[in-house]
Amino acid sequence: MMKIVTVEFVKSATAPSGYPQGTLPEVAFVGRSNVGKSSLINTLVRRKQLARTSNTPGRTQLINFFNINQELLFVDLPGYGFARVPESVKREWGPMIEAYLRERECLKLVVLILDIRRNPSEEDLALKAWLDFYARKTLFVLTKADKLSRGESKNRSRAIREVLSLPDMPITFSAKTGLGRDQIWEEIQRLK
Repeated sequence: MMKIVTVEFVKSATAPSGYPQGTLPEVAFVGRSNVGKSSLINTLVRRKQLARTSNTPGRTQLINFFNINQELLFVDLPGYGFARVPESVKREWGPMIEAYLRERECLKLVVLILDIRRNPSEEDLALKAWLDFYARKTLFVLTKADKLSRGESKNRSRAIREVLSLPDMPITFSAKTGLGRDQIWEEIQRLK
């Protein structure tokens, strides 16, 4: 597993002209608002407030870039779906996220985050289809696993795998217990 030595915020952007130079491989994190995306990023890098967490869905409204050990960038994309932001802001997110996912050449992995307790939404399914169409390497992570028993967690993982037609089981993750952290890092380190 990667030893985290340095983690630093690089910049926020809304368009390709504002992205940092594409010299390092990038791992993008995407999912519905309030799915635990910021908690996942913070747990991976062992920092409490690198990515902002909130009880208010939709806090991340820009594409945020973080440099990990001068080796790769984590990219925190705005959440989609239920978010307490104006409709005009929500409408801008789609094209902003799509432009990044479609055009960024140094993007090596997309971590698609789902709440293990919920069935994939139409937006989740549409994003998966879009990532498949553009042949983006995608890692599926099911958050909030600590909210279910081990048996319930396995059943939900199987059900979600079936709905998404995945060849492999998604990784179950808990920010509270650290479950799945090492597995996610193993997948990220395979990018090298």
